[in-house]
Amino acid sequence: MNLISRTITGGFMIAVGLTLIAISFFTMFVPLIYGLPIFVIGIIIFLNNKEDKIEKIKNKKEGNKR
Repeated sequence: MNLISRTITGGFMIAVGLTLIAISFFTMFVPLIYGLPIFVIGIIIFLNNKEDKIEKIKNKKEGNKR
């Protein structure tokens, strides 16, 4: 994922996770079961920089073959 798609996806998942966590405190705790994993996965996607570095190296190698 590039920076823009990672930011959009991670931000959206963090927002949905926080919304579900907030809803769970006012209603039942069932949304908490879904909200916590979505929130954690959103943070992981948002902070993952290693994949972009791997793609850059891969693109450099493909450029040298041509």
